[in-house]
Amino acid sequence: MFGDMMNMMGKLKETQQKIEATKQRLDSVLIDEKSNDNLLQVTITANRKIRSITIDESLLEDKEQLEDYLILVLNKAIEKATNVNEAELAAVAKEGMPNIPGMDLFK
Repeated sequence: MFGDMMNMMGKLKETQQKIEATKQRLDSVLIDEKSNDNLLQVTITANRKIRSITIDESLLEDKEQLEDYLILVLNKAIEKATNVNEAELAAVAKEGMPNIPGMDLFK
């Protein structure tokens, strides 16, 4: 029984290391999102860090329109990045979880 517990603890530590490695890798996974008319483009990482914003000159003439574009495009990019992030981390966590009866956390 003690050996099983030590094995589980080792597996959990290994899983933690894999999760940290996955988080670091997600810093290099880029998500591009743009407005429907291509006037604004945003690139963020799967860890939701903004890498670049490209704004068409025509949007600089109308502050409110630019703000609306930024909100819409950034929110879409963040949603996509969040989905990628959560899927990747859940896969690593599920792979490394010990088989504990009654603990089906990731169905």
